[in-house]
Parts: sequence; C-alpha cells; structure tokens
Amino acid sequence: MGKLVICGVDGNFGGYAASVLRELVPADRIRVTAPTPDALAEYQAAGIETAVTNFNDPDGLVAAFTGADKVLVISMPFVGPKRRAAHKNAVDACMAAGVRQVVYTSLVNATDPENPSIEKIDHAWTEAYIQATDLDYVFLRNSQYAEAMITAYLGSVPMGAMANNAGEGLMAFISRKDCARAAAHVLANPYLHHLALNINGAEAMTMAQFCGYGNAATGNDIPFRELTDEQQYEVFDAMGVPRTTDGEFKDGSEAPFSSEGMVTFGEAIRMGKMAVHSLDYTVVTGRRPITVAEMFADADSFQVGARHSVDA
Repeated sequence: MGKLVICGVDGNFGGYAASVLRELVPADRIRVTAPTPDALAEYQAAGIETAVTNFNDPDGLVAAFTGADKVLVISMPFVGPKRRAAHKNAVDACMAAGVRQVVYTSLVNATDPENPSIEKIDHAWTEAYIQATDLDYVFLRNSQYAEAMITAYLGSVPMGAMANNAGEGLMAFISRKDCARAAAHVLANPYLHHLALNINGAEAMTMAQFCGYGNAATGNDIPFRELTDEQQYEVFDAMGVPRTTDGEFKDGSEAPFSSEGMVTFGEAIRMGKMAVHSLDYTVVTGRRPITVAEMFADADSFQVGARHSVDA
C-alpha cells in the first residue's frame, strides 16, 4: 500500500490531522511535509517519513508525493490567484507522482454561483481543476471553524455586544480539530471515492444562538448585534485587519484573516448560503462533532490561533 501524505504539518490543521492519522494507521504508512525542517523533527523521531517542501516548490512536491496513495491538500490561507496557483502546483504534483487520490479541504456550498463569499471562488476553482484530471478525490466541504467565532466572542465581551454582519443566517459551526479529524479518517479509509462531503458541526445556529452559548458558559450577558457589511468593514479597518490577504497581518490578531474574506463570508451566512447541515462527519469518523457548548466550556483549547502557512 502507498503512503498517506499530509501536507503542512506546521499548521494547526495539518498537525492535528497527523496526530489523528497516527492513531489510525501504522507510522510506516505516513509521510508528512512542512516548509521548514524544524516542524518535522517530532515526526522523524517517531519513525515517520518527512519531506521539506511547500506548494510553491513543484519539484519538491513531486518528490514528496512519489510513492503516495493519497495526499491531503490543505487549502492555503491566502485568497485569489496566488492560492489557485499554489493549489494547482499541488494537484499537478499529485498527477506527476502517480498519486491515486487527492483529499482537499474545501468550503460548504463552494460551487453555488450565488454564494457571495470571496473565499469560495478558489475552492470552486480547485475542485473543478481536480475533477478535470484523472485523479480520484474526496472534497471536504467544511463549515466555518467555531474557534474563530469563540475568539471573536471573547474579544467582544469588553465591548458589551457581539456584532457582525451574519444577521439571522444559519451556520453549523465546527471545530477545526473535528475538520482535521475527518480528513485523517478519509485518508485512512480506502473505500471513499469521488465524493464531496459536508463536514458540519452538531447544530446549525444563528449568531444570536452562538452568542447565547457563550453567555451560558462564561456567565456574561452580552447580546448579538447585527451590522451592515459596510459597518463590518469599518470594524475590521479599526482593528488594523487588512482588506485582502496581500496586506500586513498583525501578530496575535483576534482576526487573522482578510476583512474581504470575513465580510463576504458573513454576507453568505446572512443569505442562507452556509446553512448546510449533514451527518457526513459522523458517518466518516464514527463520532459526533464537538458541540459549541462543549468548546465554550474549554475555550482556552478552542482559540483561532495564528496564521501558519509560509507558502506565500
């Protein structure tokens, strides 16, 4: 059997996916990559094959993927042509290396042309590019990470309200850890082919309901307040959040994303474009998702964290 490759184990997602995969298959079936050697030391010590490469290193990717059966391609955190080029490099390397299947981390409702999220454009493009090849694939269409919104809630407490532009739209918020767990299980499962799976949390909820879970866990009593898209941009501008991923990101920011991505994502939620809620996570992993209430009860373990990718 060929190797199961996880790209980018220096990041939050890749590192957690690798830890789960190590529980599911023998170490000699795993290979991991990272842009720098330091991130690979623990894997080498555990007898796991490693490769130093990144999505802007086509030759290095081919070498890292050679002999692999399946590769987990974790979408890059920047948006636009740069991300599509990086994803293309990874997919092209899979083809050149003779990989059988790509597992790609996508977004709920990525291919809906009426979904206004700027983030979904790259995901739809990457899915289509993979489907145009001879590669087998599993697309993991993840809901929004609850960690991002838990961090946002806690940062909103001193302001007296949690405010954003998602309105009364629904989102089945899911932990990034659960998304990574699902990816590991898909890598380890030889029976999944040509699928798009919706990886959603335990409950589809409004932002007001999300805020209510935060209040119940923390003892606060802050309301949710709706913002317009322009008001949301103004909030992020005041925080120093860059409009696009080509801007400068502050260390330790509560919002380590571009405001264009976050505002259009909120718009998509408000329009009902992110209200997907399925049981695919449970079918794939055999367990239920961590609930928002459970994450708030252990909030220190469910924070958004820092941006990690250096594949820029």
